[in-house]
Amino acid sequence: MGRHSFHIVDESPWPFTAAIGTLGLTSGFVMYFQKTQLGIETMTLGLILVLLTMYYWWKDVIRESTYLGKHSLVVQQGLKYGAILFIVSEVFLFFSIFWGFFHSSLAPTIELGSQWPPVGIKVLDAWSVPLLNTAILLTSGATATWAHHSLLCKNRKDTINGLVWTIGLGIIFTGLQGMEYWEAPFTITDSVYGTTFFVATGLHGIHVIIGTLFILACLVRYIKHEIWDRHHFGLTFSLYYWHMVDVVWLFLFFVIYAWGS
Repeated sequence: MGRHSFHIVDESPWPFTAAIGTLGLTSGFVMYFQKTQLGIETMTLGLILVLLTMYYWWKDVIRESTYLGKHSLVVQQGLKYGAILFIVSEVFLFFSIFWGFFHSSLAPTIELGSQWPPVGIKVLDAWSVPLLNTAILLTSGATATWAHHSLLCKNRKDTINGLVWTIGLGIIFTGLQGMEYWEAPFTITDSVYGTTFFVATGLHGIHVIIGTLFILACLVRYIKHEIWDRHHFGLTFSLYYWHMVDVVWLFLFFVIYAWGS
């Protein structure tokens, strides 16, 4: 680290492999939808390369921070700013989706029957599975807060229990949403309602899956004593990410399920 507190990273191949993998994943995705030859193969290879890059890149970061001690207080502060900006960018991503939903629903065009939901769309009951999922996700937010508080209080048993409950509730939420998709009376191609519904809820569902895996990885690291009460940035960020997912779901429930239906 020399005479300063900043961490000058070593040369790494992972930015290059991440770029190639992302290119293959997105290109293969487009090729698959266009029914082009080798589309599914290109997408699969790109996905594998992205997953391998994620694993080895994060492994390097964990080694640098936990075992080599290169993450000084200045470096940790920079990581906190980066995490905050990342969460803000996620909020603006969902903001753009809500913008599209309101653009179509507040002044429905004649092609939609001049009404919302559009003519021919049988909407889901907001007060059945969506309400249950709301209760589950809010409960998971409480268990995440319990785990975070227990971590700061150096209560190892309650930290583990809180994380396990959060992961379990996240899995239940994903299962119920998958069941809801399977039984939905409309598809993503059924007018702008179907498109905005599945894009908004599906993107949120992907965030729930990512958040669940994120917390699971932190739980494994915590059990292996790679995370403790004075070294827990990754775990803290995963819980903040989970709270962001909770808040976004509340807006989704009240706007798209309740009001929009």
